Amino acid sequence: MSKPNNGLYIALLSIHGLIRWHNLELGRDADTGGQTLYVVELAQALSKQDGVSKVDLITQRVVGDNVSNDYAKPIEIFSNNLQIVRIDAGPEGYLAKEELWDHLDFFTDNLVNFFRDSECFPDIIHSHYADAGHVGSYLASLLGIPLIHTGHSLGRVKRSRLLASGLKAQEIENRFRMSRRIEAEEQTLATAQRVITSTHQEITEQYELYDHYQPDQMRVVPPGTDLNQFTLPTGIELSTSLFKELTKHLKSPNKPIILALSRPDKRKNIAALIEAYGLSTHLQKLANLLIIAGNRDDIDDLEDGAQEVFHEMLITIDRYDLYGRVALPKHHQRDQVPMIYQIAAASGGVFVNPALTEPFGLTQIEAAACGLPIVATEDGGPQDIISNCNNGLLIDPLEPESITGALLKLLEDRELWQKYASQGAYGVKKNYSWDAHAKRYLAIVKPIADRSEQLLRIPVKQRAGLYRDRAIVSDLDQNLIGKDQSLRKLVELLRKNRTSSHFIIATGRRLDSALKLMKKHKIPEPDVLIASSGGEIYHAPKLATDTAWTKHIDYQWSPRKIKSLLVNIPGLKSQPNSKQSRFKLSYYIDPEVVDIEEIKQLLHREELSFFIQTAFGQFLDILPLRASKGMALRYVVEQLGIPLETVFVAGGSGADEDMMRGNTLAAVVANRHHEELSLLDDIERVYFSSRPHAAGILEALEYYDFFGACRDPQQTKQGDDDWQDR
Repeated sequence: MSKPNNGLYIALLSIHGLIRWHNLELGRDADTGGQTLYVVELAQALSKQDGVSKVDLITQRVVGDNVSNDYAKPIEIFSNNLQIVRIDAGPEGYLAKEELWDHLDFFTDNLVNFFRDSECFPDIIHSHYADAGHVGSYLASLLGIPLIHTGHSLGRVKRSRLLASGLKAQEIENRFRMSRRIEAEEQTLATAQRVITSTHQEITEQYELYDHYQPDQMRVVPPGTDLNQFTLPTGIELSTSLFKELTKHLKSPNKPIILALSRPDKRKNIAALIEAYGLSTHLQKLANLLIIAGNRDDIDDLEDGAQEVFHEMLITIDRYDLYGRVALPKHHQRDQVPMIYQIAAASGGVFVNPALTEPFGLTQIEAAACGLPIVATEDGGPQDIISNCNNGLLIDPLEPESITGALLKLLEDRELWQKYASQGAYGVKKNYSWDAHAKRYLAIVKPIADRSEQLLRIPVKQRAGLYRDRAIVSDLDQNLIGKDQSLRKLVELLRKNRTSSHFIIATGRRLDSALKLMKKHKIPEPDVLIASSGGEIYHAPKLATDTAWTKHIDYQWSPRKIKSLLVNIPGLKSQPNSKQSRFKLSYYIDPEVVDIEEIKQLLHREELSFFIQTAFGQFLDILPLRASKGMALRYVVEQLGIPLETVFVAGGSGADEDMMRGNTLAAVVANRHHEELSLLDDIERVYFSSRPHAAGILEALEYYDFFGACRDPQQTKQGDDDWQDR
């Protein structure tokens, strides 16, 4: 298939996985997922556009008994200007992406030969994922063809996710050769003329971690949605068997439906939605709440995190006595999801996404295509969707009143509801269809292909090592929070040094409380959030729970027994449920009445395992024996592969003390609780700042020359004196 004389010839590189035009084997393994579907649909959409003469989707050729013969065909034609080109990459068998890297140079040479033999070279090469970026960078340099790149996922981000799963840095390197992947991504960013992302958040929270990050290089083009599947309701939805099944436990099933659809994940914040619904009797009179949270036979059979989410949901339903007004179906099929949206739309309902973090927001696009106005978190993708479609309201997911107010506004104003329903369906077609995606894409790449638009690169300085080699750790209360002006200076310093230093927050607050405070004071999301005084660890960019840490600290933890033993202790009062968490029991104490040592002895006599800490002379936390801020910090640092000697810790209360002892570079801010940290006064590597809050942190960072030499000047001076004494 040769290229006509006019029009763009676009070569899409998607090397790993199994790619063909029909019966995609999605979900066969980790390499046959969303990227496979994306590149196939992108290729088809581009081939239909005016001004495009030829599209090649280029991948590895696979010959093997365990895969279809389809993948062995060198060429698979879809239409007169669209084909799959399969290139040999060393061994014939199916290679997973981690195994493919050793053979990419063979693939590259064979692909160059293919172009030369066909006497037809692309106008644009578009690489997908890091392995294709490696090949694309070489081709762009060798052939002088502009490179466009889409990462789909990034090595630095995946490494954080793997660390959250409990894998150590060296284990990740041994299994995934992550350094090779990240180096390829850096080279791709250094070569590509444009990088296509799905959201603005992807740019600021993921690509900004790379040395060769160039803001002018980035363009947001949301992926397309199959609008043949997600369509407006036809009028029969409320008489279907599915409607009856979904609403069978509702007292008044014909009310409008507030629909939430997500995995049972703490980050999806479903319990906050139930609370917002429960706090408003008016909202309960207006509408029912339908929550589709995955499939289950028995909650006890789910993994621990999902069990915890269902427990919290059921407790909240019971607390507000929402029986008959909230439906929580046990099962649904994936092919029923469009109809579920249509049922909610036909009822005059609203789709709501109260997630704490939402990178893209595919469910909002699907709901909008089905004529459902949306209420969604003001984080990430939903901001882009509502901006593009003008079809709903953004809410603060940490404030139940914000969720309630938005839902009432849409349910009470039917004219506004109809306006958003119509604008959503139109906006999705305009902005999120594959045709819209292809048109926006071509508007970006055509000037690049014509050489009428070139990226003006700013000079960059690549770090000495591949990974960040130091970390700044701070509590929220009494440390970061206090003086907004100095906090802004600190935040700017953190952002400036983001590629060299991790930012870690260690707080006694729960996740939701910590996020609320961070949002109020405009503190950026940390790379790691240690919450509940070490009882929870979350990793950026999606607040992924560190499941290995959860399993580690659960050892011999008996919170119910501890609570029962302490229920009648004078001077000890349990804090509200909003302050408690799975691995932290929190109390108010009267220091004139409570004897901490007596509490410890009481619990020891019952052979219980625990760790007790106090803060500010009025708070007491009881945690698992293996949990504390200091233990959590050391676990995180080991996972990251950072020496404690290059970890800076700022503290202001007794709860911070075990983070500050040992080999860390520590600082006590001037507004500290004096009694609790007074014993640190004589310890080396602990600096007492003369200024409070963030200003004290800035002072200490300068004292340690943290972004330069990163060491205690007193120890350096002592070392020099010892040398002279010799």
